[in-house]
Amino acid sequence: MEHVNIYEAKTHFSKYVELAESGQDVIIARGGKQVAKLTAIQPKQRPIRFGVLKGKVRVADDFDAPLPDDMLAGFEGR
Repeated sequence: MEHVNIYEAKTHFSKYVELAESGQDVIIARGGKQVAKLTAIQPKQRPIRFGVLKGKVRVADDFDAPLPDDMLAGFEGR
């Protein structure tokens, strides 16, 4: 966590924004007293939408059928 005074924060603002973007908080002080905190904004998580691909994806009837021996041997490295 970086501690800087207001003058330093104004002079090198872009540097401290980059620090915040990288995940490091920057505390800004006036007269040695902490007055503000510069921190990165967490992106909003989109809600999960179930059923978006309904009717667009088809699973074959033999999806879980055993593989032929020659193909199974290839997966197992035989």
